[in-house]
Amino acid sequence: MSAGAFTVSSPSWRPIPVPRSVHGGRAAARVAAPRAALVEARPRGPPEARDGGGGGGGRGGAVVPVLSVDRAEDIQAEARAMARAADATVYSSELLSRRYGSRPIKAVGRTLEILVSLGSFAIKLLVDQSNGQIDQNKRKRGAELRRIFTRLGPTFVKIGQGLSTRPDLCPPEYLEELSELQDALPTFPDTEAFACIEKELGLTLDSIFSSISPSPIAAASLGQVYKARLRYSNQLVAVKVQRPGIEEAIGVDFYLIRGLGILINKYVDIITSDVVALIDEFARRVFQELNYVQEGQNARRFKKLYADKADVLVPDIFWDYTSGKVLTMDWVDGVKLNEQEAIERQGLKVLDLVNAGIQCSLRQLLEYGYFHADPHPGNLLATPDGKLAFLDFGMMSETPEDARLAIIGHVVHLVNRDYEAMARDYYALDFLAPDVDVAPIVPALRNFFDDALNATVSELNFKTLVDGLGAVLYQYPFNVPAYYALILRSLTVLEGLALYADPNFKVLAASYPYFAKRLLTDPNPYLRDALIELLFKDGRFRHVE
Repeated sequence: MSAGAFTVSSPSWRPIPVPRSVHGGRAAARVAAPRAALVEARPRGPPEARDGGGGGGGRGGAVVPVLSVDRAEDIQAEARAMARAADATVYSSELLSRRYGSRPIKAVGRTLEILVSLGSFAIKLLVDQSNGQIDQNKRKRGAELRRIFTRLGPTFVKIGQGLSTRPDLCPPEYLEELSELQDALPTFPDTEAFACIEKELGLTLDSIFSSISPSPIAAASLGQVYKARLRYSNQLVAVKVQRPGIEEAIGVDFYLIRGLGILINKYVDIITSDVVALIDEFARRVFQELNYVQEGQNARRFKKLYADKADVLVPDIFWDYTSGKVLTMDWVDGVKLNEQEAIERQGLKVLDLVNAGIQCSLRQLLEYGYFHADPHPGNLLATPDGKLAFLDFGMMSETPEDARLAIIGHVVHLVNRDYEAMARDYYALDFLAPDVDVAPIVPALRNFFDDALNATVSELNFKTLVDGLGAVLYQYPFNVPAYYALILRSLTVLEGLALYADPNFKVLAASYPYFAKRLLTDPNPYLRDALIELLFKDGRFRHVE
């Protein structure tokens, strides 16, 4: 969801004065009193002063002392936000098993609901196919699938979000319908949202905001976003409020999905990966999204690592108005990355923004290893000044350092068609146990890549590479680590976004400048050897075709 997003093509925002309290009268005062100390008694300087990026702030005096005070205040505010989120829900398969294993009626009822909804849709597709109407009914079926995912709830909304960025998997009619799952989902009552803000922060609404939008600007699977203006600083902010009962809705789905994973691990021999481990990893990420303080910390870390580039923007967090279920951050004006016409009307080029996203993603995956694992169009905005804004930092992951180096080496071996070295890379990537013989794998790699690389590696579609390599992996005792699955998802989503603007776009070709720079400038001995390996063979320069 676009946690701080507002597309310029959306209806204009009209603020309303904040009521004294959604609870009203003295009851509101009783709610606010125990936590009133959470808001500072005096306004602070602007965010750039607190973060050390601007002048001396609003209090006067020397620059260094003011910055030190503001940094200390920011750390204290973050600590208070963490205390408010101390009871945030954490994923535990054992806890879900105990909770829903003792409630078989609920589990069976949810299973039937899913089977009936998706089964009826599958039957309609079969009927369309038999009647020769599969093409003329695409728009209708796409809308039906969107409604089914929406009705089935957050878990299936996330599945739909992933499909909405894959033009190679879904026809355009489906993509357009499923793209509405990014930030156009049903909302929950505003009174519940405002009451949640007051309960979580321990403050009345009018003590925090001078105005707030009367209804959500965006709504997605886990929460909905309001546009507001802070009373103490007059700054525009995005306020994300979590859906009530979301833990229960997600919990029962993951209990059922994990049960399916156990059956797959036990009875489906063709799938050699640990499906349960992948499900657990994904579930942990989703449950982490339910802790908005964790999301705020993710955003701060991401901003520090990657927003040093002029073409990348990351909104900052307001800790005094953030808790486990409420997140307040800078407001970002922009257009979703898949809205090509709206972007071009601003004099911007989609492919320039996509390339900026790819270069940033390569830094995430291979330089620092900390990456945004959910880059769907609602989380990537083109700002009016041409920056790429990253939003919604609930789902993040990390790549181990050894794996980062091994991935770069793997690309070198791919370019050189050194299939023996490619097979050995799978040890470093933790795809294979050390006692597995890679000799039988080499011919399978050669058979696939010799056909796929009939021109040059730069012309290879990333999705084709993933699918073909996946076919090889299934034949042998590979165990794909969970972090790697998230890497593949992140890159395939970016390629899917690029394909909106250019059906011939190739992620690997756009990645060449990054790999070349790393190999030429990184002093790491492993990468030094990889550069030599790329340029030389048997002591002689490789032939360049």
